[in-house]
Amino acid sequence: MKMSSMLQMVMGEGRMSKDYQTNQDYEDLLEQLIDEYGQSVKRLAYTYVKDWALAEDVTQEVFVKCFDHLHTFHGESTYKTWLYRITINHAKDMLKSKFFRQFDVIQRLKPQGGRTEQSAEARVVQDSEDEQLANEVLRLPRKYREIIILYYYEGLKMREIEAVTNLRMATVKTRLRRGKELLKQQLEGSE
Repeated sequence: MKMSSMLQMVMGEGRMSKDYQTNQDYEDLLEQLIDEYGQSVKRLAYTYVKDWALAEDVTQEVFVKCFDHLHTFHGESTYKTWLYRITINHAKDMLKSKFFRQFDVIQRLKPQGGRTEQSAEARVVQDSEDEQLANEVLRLPRKYREIIILYYYEGLKMREIEAVTNLRMATVKTRLRRGKELLKQQLEGSE
């Protein structure tokens, strides 16, 4: 879904924001946030739910929550950190939901035969080292995967990761170190 159509979906018909100068101010800010962070939020959601369609659903819900709660944002963190926190919480909630557990079982039971008909370009991408690394990162336990992705893929600083995850700095550093060690073992094992 394109970001402009996501904006229309988030805004909804006749939806009004609370405690802001004008509804147009909220809409402009939301549009900026979607443009700037929409793809990053979607990628982060994907690292949890491991399905692009569900990641898009999470992304839409994140921006709906963002719009509904913009009036509660006090600038104690950056918008990026705030959106990532919402994304992580929503993705974790989805993973706990009955719907997701049923969806996950259905996805695992689907026949995998259709995967052989890939374009040459898709095969090259799939065979690349970056693809292998991304797959290995996704195989890490969630507590390590989360920190690795926020640090290396999203480019957050340790302090920002601390704020997004609500973990102590020592815990963030430990999980990053252990995550890298596990990743190294996985990559050496797959050679």
